[in-house]
Amino acid sequence: MSESIMSKINRFTRRELGEDEVYCFSVILCDNDIDRDGEKFTVAALKKLAGLYIGKTGIFNHDPKGENQTARIYDAEVIADPARKTADGETYTYLKASAYMVRTSSNADLIREIDGGIKKEVSVGCAVSKRSCSVCGRDLTAGGCSHKKGRTYNGRKCFHILDDPTDAYEWSFVAVPAQKGAGVTKKYTGENPCEKTGEGPDICRELCEDLRRDIIRLSFLEGDSVPVEVTKAAIARMTPEELLRLKHSLAEKISDSCGAPELEKALKERAETKSNEKFRI
Repeated sequence: MSESIMSKINRFTRRELGEDEVYCFSVILCDNDIDRDGEKFTVAALKKLAGLYIGKTGIFNHDPKGENQTARIYDAEVIADPARKTADGETYTYLKASAYMVRTSSNADLIREIDGGIKKEVSVGCAVSKRSCSVCGRDLTAGGCSHKKGRTYNGRKCFHILDDPTDAYEWSFVAVPAQKGAGVTKKYTGENPCEKTGEGPDICRELCEDLRRDIIRLSFLEGDSVPVEVTKAAIARMTPEELLRLKHSLAEKISDSCGAPELEKALKERAETKSNEKFRI
């Protein structure tokens, strides 16, 4: 490990750490391709996020608890891959970050899981001030339009373009990221077992069952008056992506009611600037 890398890492430490004390890895945070939510970042947005994410902490499932902090970004860069094209024909471009963890007995298993490709998918939590329609170009933060994400109008597919980031809150290890290319670069293969149809692999079924159990538990904690049987019937028909979004939504509501500091900050900023939209990608 070079001295320049250690110098970047030690900007965030209270004492100077040595090479043998840290574990470093690279991760693709996000890119300019159209994601599963029908949204994409502009290249300009990625470049601005590269600066905003320096020093930001990595957690799990966007849960802003101190004990969930696991890594910190010490460097980031935007990289273009001329050999690849996005779904809308642009040169594929991604935000690659370098993160570090302090080696401890408690995170030894996590390091092995990262090296083994188990923990690799990530999602970002950030805020953007501009969200526009790919069909008509209208700024959706100033008002809606008649076009629907995923539909095609006169040969043009509708998706939302995210631009002008104003803040980066955190990045999280997740099971199913909205962006297919987001993850730890060393082990990333681009394959997501939950995209497969039919019965699917065992890991997909286990993942969905875990998500359904979490949703039932979170619904109870939120005080949902809907009978458990009704909730179970509704989520039984959901896709893995829909289950994950619902779980995150419920967890965020509960965290908000508990006054989580980072979420309070995000909500305050949103209230002060209505055009400032928060995204978890």
